[in-house]
Amino acid sequence: MELRFAVVEDRLPDAQRLESLLRLAFGGGHTLVCDHYESGDAFLAAFPSKNYQVVFLDICMEGTNGIETARILRRTDPDLLLVFVTSSPEYVWDAFPVHPFDYLLKPVAYERLARLLDELSSMRPAATDELVIKTSFGYHALRLSDIEYAEARNNHVVFHLRDGRDIEALESFRSVEDRLEQNAVFFKCHRSYQVNLRNIDHFDRTDIVMRSGACIPLSRSCKQGFQDAYFAVRFEGGRHLSLIHI
Repeated sequence: MELRFAVVEDRLPDAQRLESLLRLAFGGGHTLVCDHYESGDAFLAAFPSKNYQVVFLDICMEGTNGIETARILRRTDPDLLLVFVTSSPEYVWDAFPVHPFDYLLKPVAYERLARLLDELSSMRPAATDELVIKTSFGYHALRLSDIEYAEARNNHVVFHLRDGRDIEALESFRSVEDRLEQNAVFFKCHRSYQVNLRNIDHFDRTDIVMRSGACIPLSRSCKQGFQDAYFAVRFEGGRHLSLIHI
């Protein structure tokens, strides 16, 4: 996954610090594009040809300041996520009319930025082919098709991937469950397991066997709903399926 951020900041050391913290927070799970602009005017000139997901704006800059830059942006993109970065908290109320997502005070602390990114991650659209999770190494983007199943373990979630890797997310199973269930290919078959219906080899009355050979319990209360969801997904596009009666 490629994440595209813009940092609009006239002080190079501040811009470099913010970019370093962003790369630290997101780890190596995906490509991070972080473009730096030394002024609001330079950013506005480049913006039409870019596709940024989040823009970090310094408020106090020469020329077109951060608040005025945001006002101009809002005319063409009312939904763009804006985060103001400033050493002058008295300007916060002036920025309110352009509906920023958040404010960061300089010097930006890693813990504060991590909380902000956590909130941004939870706002990602449901209809996506990726899931962004928080791990001990930073944020990591998983392709949904690569996930074989998710398992609740010690108040966290372990994602078992098709390539044999296991990745632990520092999130609750309920949080992950809600996000995955918005995609029809995932089904909660047990209180501690959620499976990718496309990565199932076969199943019987009590167990689901994944393509990797992993055996996942199938709760009695989930059996009928599971069969309906499984066959609905597997019959998409008219594909033939040999049925195992349970």
